[in-house]
Amino acid sequence: MSDKLRRASRALVSVSDKSGVVDFARALAGFGIELISTGGTRKILSEAGLKVLDISELTGFPEMMDGRVKTLHPAVHGGLLAQRGNSEHVEAMRVHKIRPIDIVVVNLYPFETTVAGGGDFAACIENIDIGGPAMIRAAAKNHEDVAVLVDGSDYAALIEELKRHDGSTSLALRRRLAAKAYARTAAYDAAIANWFAGAIKELAPDYRAFGGRLVEALRYGENPHQSAAFYRTPEPRFGVAAARQLQGKQLSYNNINDTDAAYECVAEFDPARTAACAIIKHANPCGVAEAESLIDAYRRAFACDRTSAFGGIVALNRTLDAGAARAITEIFTEVIIAPDASEEAIAIVAAKKNLRLLLAGGLPDPRAAGFTAKTVAGGLLVQTRDNAVVDDMDLRPVTKRAPTNAELRDLRFAFRVAKHVKSNTIVYAKDLATVGIGAGQMSRVDAARIAARKAQDAAREAGFKEPATKGSVVASDAFFPFADGLLVAIEAGATAVIQPGGSMRDDEVIAAADGHGIAMVFTGTRHFRH
Repeated sequence: MSDKLRRASRALVSVSDKSGVVDFARALAGFGIELISTGGTRKILSEAGLKVLDISELTGFPEMMDGRVKTLHPAVHGGLLAQRGNSEHVEAMRVHKIRPIDIVVVNLYPFETTVAGGGDFAACIENIDIGGPAMIRAAAKNHEDVAVLVDGSDYAALIEELKRHDGSTSLALRRRLAAKAYARTAAYDAAIANWFAGAIKELAPDYRAFGGRLVEALRYGENPHQSAAFYRTPEPRFGVAAARQLQGKQLSYNNINDTDAAYECVAEFDPARTAACAIIKHANPCGVAEAESLIDAYRRAFACDRTSAFGGIVALNRTLDAGAARAITEIFTEVIIAPDASEEAIAIVAAKKNLRLLLAGGLPDPRAAGFTAKTVAGGLLVQTRDNAVVDDMDLRPVTKRAPTNAELRDLRFAFRVAKHVKSNTIVYAKDLATVGIGAGQMSRVDAARIAARKAQDAAREAGFKEPATKGSVVASDAFFPFADGLLVAIEAGATAVIQPGGSMRDDEVIAAADGHGIAMVFTGTRHFRH
């Protein structure tokens, strides 16, 4: 690619986020570049002693309608879109007294921030930028001649380019900046479209787009031959995307996916009520427990499946304390994520240099609305987040024996966990801790068998006479299509069952429970997770 250097003589600077703009504009002026600006940006540059041409002097029209109309003018867009090597364009500029604009610096009205801050409808509408995207797109289209910046992080690169080429920009830089500019306006428009659809309660708009800001390029994806990157969306939600990493090597694609699964799971447990710990391996819980303290919750979660917990992700619903930190660091752990951590806990974790410690600042609300999306060949599947919470469900006893209060407490716990296990799912729980988890099986009876087998293995490793499934309760993420899966759970020692119900053979399943004196409740809500 030829450098195709273009001398910059005029720059239009109009930014919402004014961080670093004064020093940047001063550097531009140092190359003899004339500055044009608008409103607040012009004011801050002028107050810094810079000579700035007001946009109204360029267009011959004042800013009007509360600033809604200021840059939408041929004097601006002609200066951006005119092809310098096109004689007809050059003649049109001469006839209409249009001066070329060689650099455009625009970051957009803070629409995403306004939405995240809970702005009302009118405030969100008013923070939709019109002139900014129009200028960005015009400059990006004409990148053969014009450089466009939409991000303050690119200020230094442009100044270095101007230094290197004596006040000129290269085509390579202009193309890179143009590509970024279109991506930015696409993400901006996607945020507006999704917010608008939600505001008018349009669940399936004719067009759906998602946009995000790069957090970091990753070493690879799920496997080393796949490339990957991590993006943050505008959704204001505590979790891995917004967390602060205090130490440890870079998170991998799988680390991020698993950490998200872990934190969403542990967020089901209200920290004001109980301490809770979720240990995740390959996006599935291998142990979850609640207790009075984090260290006890961790130890009880770890006891469910000591083998799988090795190299797992540990999520906590309260501030990481020293006791929990010591216990967690006794084995190899990939990631710890918590709302916060004490200084002593941070120091303990620091001894494990490769262990990542993430502080999320809070817990995501399991009841909050939102969307999830996944790609399929040639398409995108979008759905609302599974924000059903067992505490809000009407648990309906369907057997002759109703569950005891202790069983009901464990049933709620087990169903809370089952929501975060891949389907088909069976979760055995006892005394507010998982004791066997069967995840992602093609049949529910297999999930029940695997979960029971894991409990047997855990008992053998711990030297117990019998598995903890004896006297446990069991949760199923969806209905039992036949009685066979239930019978496996009963054989494993379960005394009570929670499931959605809704099978054509519900009567058969209920009869099997009654025949063994088992209590069963229906939730009416399914928790498939694929």
